[in-house]
Amino acid sequence: MKAMILAAGQGTRMRPLTDHMPKPLLEVGGKPLIVWHIEALVQAGITELVINTAWQGEKLTAALGDGSQFGASICWSPEGEPLETAGGLIKALPLLGDDPFVVVNGDIWLRYALGTLRERFASMTQLAHLVLVDNPAHNPWGDFALDADCVTAATTLCVANDGESRFTFAGLSVLHPQLLVGLPQGKRALAPLLRDAITAGKTTGEYFSGPWVDVGTPERLTELDQKIRAGSI
Repeated sequence: MKAMILAAGQGTRMRPLTDHMPKPLLEVGGKPLIVWHIEALVQAGITELVINTAWQGEKLTAALGDGSQFGASICWSPEGEPLETAGGLIKALPLLGDDPFVVVNGDIWLRYALGTLRERFASMTQLAHLVLVDNPAHNPWGDFALDADCVTAATTLCVANDGESRFTFAGLSVLHPQLLVGLPQGKRALAPLLRDAITAGKTTGEYFSGPWVDVGTPERLTELDQKIRAGSI
């Protein structure tokens, strides 16, 4: 199983920290955000990695190289102009192959046992498997509903249909290439594709209790760094 780390965003909410540094290279606990992901993937036995780049991408490639320093093999997918999540995935499909692959946002931090995704979803018939977390303060109503292992796109707030609860998408998933095959190159968001797959009943999900942080602001970055160094997360 391969994995793609999404690292092409401009990190506008993180300015001025990202004025001269790509967001995935910002450090918490003494190492860049993206290195936490690379080390966790390698530990899980997922060593073939694809990373997309756009904003200051040359700094990412200079810092990480071919991945050998981490025991990984990194293929780079430069975009020039950011293509959004689905657009970046579509462009990278030739590098990702025909089997399901892990996708992780470069601007999150979590301690999830990634090996379980490799073991459970190296072969799957659904189009997507989403990891969902408790709703943070900045996303109080969540993204999707979870009923057992079935993800639904409930439209009601707070609580969905009977037996369902709404959660936030963690930015960690396993996707089947068929979710993207045949779509044209260019800028495209992932959320509409996921909603279509959910409507078709081809998306599963699971709840992850954490720890998980969407490192979206300098304040969250500082708070996470302090918690890691204090050993409280």
